[in-house]
Amino acid sequence: MTNGFQMTWSVKLDEHAIPLGSMEINSIAKLTELNQSSMYSLPNAPTLADLEDDIQEACENQPEKPHFDSRSVIFELDPCNGNGKVCLVYKNGKPALAKDTEIWFLDRALYWHFLTDTFTAYYRLLITHLGLPQWQYAFTNYGVSPQAKQWFNMYKPITYNTNPLSEETDCFVNKLDPSKVFKSKNKVLIPKKKGPVQPAGGQKGPSAPPSTPKASSGSGNPARK
Repeated sequence: MTNGFQMTWSVKLDEHAIPLGSMEINSIAKLTELNQSSMYSLPNAPTLADLEDDIQEACENQPEKPHFDSRSVIFELDPCNGNGKVCLVYKNGKPALAKDTEIWFLDRALYWHFLTDTFTAYYRLLITHLGLPQWQYAFTNYGVSPQAKQWFNMYKPITYNTNPLSEETDCFVNKLDPSKVFKSKNKVLIPKKKGPVQPAGGQKGPSAPPSTPKASSGSGNPARK
């Protein structure tokens, strides 16, 4: 490779060729510099330096993030099909030797993610991931999309790590105690309450009213003693 590189490959599904992988490195003629005036052409419009998040600081295991102002010189290597930009970054404010460069990924939210410290290492990384869609997001803290993850599982199941990178330094470990989880519990049997017992003869109809004694039909008054 002397002046740019581009290779695409497709997969065959239902007798149709579908473009899938894309590996691209801009040529020298297309090597666009990301400067402060390349985002908007309107007067008094915010520049990339104005939109830069000043809160982003370098982590312990990562170098200092690039800047859109004069502190860094940034060139676009790969447009990533609109999913972000792979950039060649010079940290000392002007193009210098190749050993002074770094390769960073700029996502669509203008957040920087470190890829490699040399161009050769990035080229190997590009070939290893076969230019699969959104492979650069595997080096971010939120990972690739579910659709892109399916392509990785089909074509690169070994080299792809499904766990996204974590920016938190403290890792919480959930300690599991098997004796508490699988502890058997003795069930307490609760006696059931019995309802009223009905007579065996079944229900009876309404009882007849008690009969009253009839008066004697004899005539005359009772005798006096």
